[in-house]
Amino acid sequence: MFAILFTVVAAVLAFLDGSADHIYRAWIVGLMLTFGFCCGGMALLMVQYCSGGKWGLLLRRPLEAMSRTLPLVFLYWIGLGFMLKKLYLWAQFSDGASALKGGLTEGEAHAIEWKHPMLNVGAFWVAGLICFAIWGFYAWRLNTLSLQREKDTLASTPFWIKKFENISGFGIVVYSLTMTAAVIYWVMSLDVTWYSSVYGLLFLVGQGYSVLAMSIITALSLSKAEPFKTILRGTEQYDLGKFTFAFVMLNIYLAFAQFLIIWSGNLPEEIPWYMNRIQGHWGVLLTLDFIFHWVIPFSLLLSKDIKKNKNRLIRVCQWMVFAKFFDLFMLVEPNFKDAARNLHFSWGILEYVAVPVAMVSLWVAYYCWNLTTRPLVQTNDPHLAEILEPEHAHA
Repeated sequence: MFAILFTVVAAVLAFLDGSADHIYRAWIVGLMLTFGFCCGGMALLMVQYCSGGKWGLLLRRPLEAMSRTLPLVFLYWIGLGFMLKKLYLWAQFSDGASALKGGLTEGEAHAIEWKHPMLNVGAFWVAGLICFAIWGFYAWRLNTLSLQREKDTLASTPFWIKKFENISGFGIVVYSLTMTAAVIYWVMSLDVTWYSSVYGLLFLVGQGYSVLAMSIITALSLSKAEPFKTILRGTEQYDLGKFTFAFVMLNIYLAFAQFLIIWSGNLPEEIPWYMNRIQGHWGVLLTLDFIFHWVIPFSLLLSKDIKKNKNRLIRVCQWMVFAKFFDLFMLVEPNFKDAARNLHFSWGILEYVAVPVAMVSLWVAYYCWNLTTRPLVQTNDPHLAEILEPEHAHA
């Protein structure tokens, strides 16, 4: 329902704006949000298998359901592929000479020429298909092994722990590399002159930030009924709150580290990316991004009472999902010349609400359907007996 409603709203806004340009840009935000939930959920699942812990029993099924939404994310990516020349300078010009004739700066023309072996339409499709094939394999393998473990009552627990550790340990490294390649093509190359060695890691941590928020919303919502009503005890809920707090801290640490290094270096080829997000009243939104993305969740999650209160913790996690959306908007929109250092209102800018909401709504519906296709708790788990004990037994 929401997906249909906001699709209609997006069409109306495009008509009022007289252009579909902002639909294309907003599509990237919707893609990155759903991609973060889907593949970020798979990555966090692999982290859980490597680290162990009772929190895995609570979040495993939601994380598995997220990973099974990959087909929808793949369709969103296909949609992006048909928008390349509307979004990326490197897709419009094949070499520096044509870029100069097209009115680009010398820096942009040089970057297009130098990066052409990687940033070209053919490489976009090949790299994307390879990445999705790898992610699809890991999603399929992790979900298949999970069902096998559920049915296997004879094999020892260490056997399955070792099996999941073996596939997940290497999988985390593979995902980190492939995800970095994906975000370079999909987001970073919107500004063809921009580069950052920590860019992929920023997205990796950002995915953990949003995935954990979505997972907690799911788990706490499910705790209104069995079996989560029994297994989600106050102790585990509080631990999940602390885990979320850790991601909030790590997220801002990496973002500020990148800003500090580049700003202090003050190199002409690096600093414009930040200038585009500071000048022309963009600095107001950049300040809001810092407040939304870090100050508010950090301040709220300091409270022990909030972490122990289901409704309040859900509200904090909902805010974190919104903050991630706002942060992606700040990563995308200022890359375009009509927006860089020139914050202004138009009907088209509202597409950043309509299009991502429509895409995420469809993704949530698919996610919820996937969640209903399997039992919510994996019974063949070493932590099940412990987590079913009355909470006062550990007091």
